Amino acid sequence: MNFPSELKYTKDHEWVKIEGNEAYIGITDFAQRELGDIVYIDINTVGDEVSKDDVFGTVEAVKTVSDLFMPVTATVTETNPELNDNPELVNSDPYGKGWMVKVTLSDAAEVADLLDADAYKALVGA
Repeated sequence: MNFPSELKYTKDHEWVKIEGNEAYIGITDFAQRELGDIVYIDINTVGDEVSKDDVFGTVEAVKTVSDLFMPVTATVTETNPELNDNPELVNSDPYGKGWMVKVTLSDAAEVADLLDADAYKALVGA
């Protein structure tokens, strides 16, 4: 499994790539492996401020639907348009082309509560 060190992680298996006061969010390599083949991503929170730990969308795999939890309080500014026709990008490139939302951070201090790569590895037993 892959755990890029420049990313932050949550106990709910989301990753966060911070770029100034903006961030990209997706699900981890571990999460996509657990879910299996992803067939649909449903995110309808563009323009909304979503509080930390609230649901910002869902990911549907062949056998299950899973909620997506916002790692930090943020306003969703964009969804990844490529996932509409190619949700399997989350399986093949979870940290790159498989990103789910771009957000503007409301409280950058919340980033300090996220896990680093080593802490996330320990969480999933890798």
